[in-house]
Amino acid sequence: MGKITTTMPHEPLKICLVSSELTPLAKTGGLADVASALSDFLKRQGHDIRVLVPFYSSIDSSAMNITPVQFMQNLSIKIGIHELQYSIDTATLPGTELSIYLLRCPWLYDRGSIYTSDQDEHLRFILLSRVAIEMCQHMGFSPDIFHCNDWHTSLVPLYLKTRYAWDGLFRNTRSVLTIHNIGYQGVFSSDILPDLGLQQHADKLHQDDISSGMINFLKTGLLYADVLTTVSPSYAREILDPEYGMGMQDILRARHDSLVGILNGVDYNDWNPDADPLIPYAYSSRRIAGKKKNKLELMKEFGLDCSDDMPLIGMVTRLTGQKGLDLVEQVVPEMMMQRRFAMAILGSGEPHYEHFFGWLQQRYPDRVCFYCGFNNKLAHHIEAGSDMFLMPSRFEPCGLNQMYSLRYGTVPIVRRTGGLGDSVQQFDPSSGKGTGVVFNDYDASALGWAINFALDLYPEKPVWRKLMRNGMAMDYSWEHQGQSYLDLFYRLTEK
Repeated sequence: MGKITTTMPHEPLKICLVSSELTPLAKTGGLADVASALSDFLKRQGHDIRVLVPFYSSIDSSAMNITPVQFMQNLSIKIGIHELQYSIDTATLPGTELSIYLLRCPWLYDRGSIYTSDQDEHLRFILLSRVAIEMCQHMGFSPDIFHCNDWHTSLVPLYLKTRYAWDGLFRNTRSVLTIHNIGYQGVFSSDILPDLGLQQHADKLHQDDISSGMINFLKTGLLYADVLTTVSPSYAREILDPEYGMGMQDILRARHDSLVGILNGVDYNDWNPDADPLIPYAYSSRRIAGKKKNKLELMKEFGLDCSDDMPLIGMVTRLTGQKGLDLVEQVVPEMMMQRRFAMAILGSGEPHYEHFFGWLQQRYPDRVCFYCGFNNKLAHHIEAGSDMFLMPSRFEPCGLNQMYSLRYGTVPIVRRTGGLGDSVQQFDPSSGKGTGVVFNDYDASALGWAINFALDLYPEKPVWRKLMRNGMAMDYSWEHQGQSYLDLFYRLTEK
């Protein structure tokens, strides 16, 4: 595995970060949080960072002062047979001093959602990748680092080495591709080949894929980015194996020396129980009473049994198979008959799991509440009000909710995979060390053991408070984690 070393002195870097998502503007998962928080950290560290994101019609821009960039309005770019018109606007990202750039192209981005299954989905992200480079050209901005994220921007490294290689502006530019979830790869029919604009460089694409009738955007990035990163050290090891590599393991093994796992950080400006405007009562490890008040408020709001000894398990999750919900389905109904605990679940996704949690709520109306959808205020309240937080994922590149839970004194129950195992340590009651409950095997008995371990520990109040405070003392801030990115960037540029 590639190692990170610090290079001195630390001169300011010029960075162009390109992402399909950015909190709070456009978000489906952790990618948005990382792109936003890491960029803000880099800005606060004194680096010149330019962030580009599509201006989706779903973005609520009412509270933003959006300004057109004068020399980047009504520009034209040819993608295959399509002559596309686009503009670049700028604004300050809410809650930060970070200037961001918004790619406006109504024909592609006024769709009502971030991602679609439309036939021209590939055009939306070819445009993003090419405009990221051409925006730098228009600005005369020579980035030290192009930081690309997931398949949506994975063409940038190849474009820099081919279509735009003539431009001396990028002579010393290095590309970094971060894999947030290797399960999403951007696979399209090879019929789109003309749209890539790589006719003279088609030999650079994966020929076996083209022969089989497909083009894989992520694979292109894995082949041509100067450095590959992913969102936890464990996930960087896991994706080298077929079980987790999703068909990319051979390429990743070949690029093993260029692959680095860096655990995501948490924005404690947004996730801090002592100053969270979205929860009813502030609290901290020194003033822990507020947590119980949040729990009672949440349980009353949901119509749950508010008995003093009733443990509350929270879940905020996408309802997909990745999240270990088949195990929950096997374990929880039977356990509800055997043990006293309540559950608060927030999420949406696969209809099967939506129906399961709906059924569970109907069967135990005073012990289970299921909110189908997403509500940011409720997500914060569940973190603050729950005693435990359940994340039994089949795989989890990093995960953020377990780190939010630690901060909120909500004991995470997690499977040892990806970032979950990197950020949560099994609690040992005899030594008082550890921050949560961790199980290894992906099976129902292991999950049952973990939940029972937590429920058995919960009545031991001094021990439980120790466990809570251990978690609250952990530091997964970007001030801590972001330095690893900086060290990598400096090593790559040798500045």
